[in-house]
Amino acid sequence: MSQYVTTLNSLLRDAERAIADAASLGDLEHLRVAYLGRNGSVTAILKTLKDLSEQDKRIVGPIAQDVRERIAVLLRERISLLESSRTFYPDYTTLPNKLVGVGHLHPLTILQDDVIRIFRDLNFSVIEGPELESEYYNFDALNIAPNHPARDMWDTFWIKQDRPVSDPKRRMLLRTHTSPMQVRFMERHKPPFQIIVPGRVFRYEATDATHEVNFYQLEGLMVGPSVTLANFKYIIETFFQKFFGSAVVFRYRPSYFPFVEPGLEVDIKIPGKKGNQWLEVMGAGMVHSSVFAYAHYDPRSIQGFAFGVGIDRLLMIKHHIPDVRMLYSGDLRVIQQHF
Repeated sequence: MSQYVTTLNSLLRDAERAIADAASLGDLEHLRVAYLGRNGSVTAILKTLKDLSEQDKRIVGPIAQDVRERIAVLLRERISLLESSRTFYPDYTTLPNKLVGVGHLHPLTILQDDVIRIFRDLNFSVIEGPELESEYYNFDALNIAPNHPARDMWDTFWIKQDRPVSDPKRRMLLRTHTSPMQVRFMERHKPPFQIIVPGRVFRYEATDATHEVNFYQLEGLMVGPSVTLANFKYIIETFFQKFFGSAVVFRYRPSYFPFVEPGLEVDIKIPGKKGNQWLEVMGAGMVHSSVFAYAHYDPRSIQGFAFGVGIDRLLMIKHHIPDVRMLYSGDLRVIQQHF
């Protein structure tokens, strides 16, 4: 574990020097790829964390994520400084007066990083799951009965397979929510724990201003021997107050979701936004005993809460975006904005 920490600190020091010495946007892009790209040095360390013990993960994980975020911040600050101090031209001196186009993160990615940062400050671990999911984890293990409407072909993208498959663990689909990671995580870990699962999900439905065939969701799960809705209320209110501001007003309504009991909806009111009206932002509840049974937990000695929030919806509310389809249209007037 100490070797991980030493390596991360060394990477951060090297990145700080290299970014400070970068003289062009091209240099900064090379540094971003080298440190934070798919095969970057920091990314490589993050990928190996799964091999550590749970205790070491709790120590090394936050340090690695902090190093990643600090490098990203240094890159953004250096880019901003260079852009404001001079005009940049391509490396080809024979093509004067043409500005260099520099890529950047999509507004959804930027906002998702902000959401993750808040939950990480609340001691939640970040977990990822597969977009290609089995019927078992997407429905069965979440107490969604075989005759539930969500299983209809008009609501779910089912994967065509070579031959009929009866085993629900082998019948594949594009996940309709990030909730399957509840059981997947509980099968491999013992409580107490608290996790969030950000990712893309898919729904086979007609598109309109508030619905798309794919969108981004964030699942949350907190499990322990004495977890209650009071814990949920504190976590969620703290999150929304950090995200939207301390003036947020909350309302909780009873609702139904097959994998929680009791279930509830969270509404918020933000002064000055959306005409000061109530906005539905989250579904949640206490984890159903049947879900614990699928994970081989004893529901008599353990309890917890789960919640789901749409990343796209948070972005639309925060930045007054009227149509979710704008985020997936490829319109540069939208995706080049820095929110």
